[in-house]
Amino acid sequence: MPLFQSMNIVLINPEIPSNTGNIARLCAATRTTLHLIKPFGFELDDRHLKRAAMDYWQHVDCQQWPDWAAFEQQLPPAARLWMIECKGSKRYDEVQWHPEDYIVLGRETKGIPSPLLERYQNHWVRIPMFSPFCRSLNLSNCAALVLYEALRQTGFSGETTPH
Repeated sequence: MPLFQSMNIVLINPEIPSNTGNIARLCAATRTTLHLIKPFGFELDDRHLKRAAMDYWQHVDCQQWPDWAAFEQQLPPAARLWMIECKGSKRYDEVQWHPEDYIVLGRETKGIPSPLLERYQNHWVRIPMFSPFCRSLNLSNCAALVLYEALRQTGFSGETTPH
């Protein structure tokens, strides 16, 4: 069994170390590749990042990219990138997920840059909100919701039982 599945989470310019740490832990637990696109709003040796990820960093396939262009250049030709944004035309559960898909999340304060949203306008996905007082959920919660729906749809391939 391969160490990593082919599902991917992409964080564009993450700002809050504990969110990135929580997502790294999520990636370790699900054998999902984490792509971090610079610049970051913190250093990778930040204590909050390490605290949130606990001792799971050694189990994370974490790829760092200097910018979006460098990340995009390495993508396979058939890669499907899904932009998670509050104004997406589809709910995350309406997507027919593939094991090699990329779940893309933007900065906590600004979201995904407009040029990327325009380029991938047919792959805009939202998480439903029910209160007019809330704009969004925590970034790590969004990553977990969407990733686990994608894993559910693809049969939870490679699931193990805890030791």
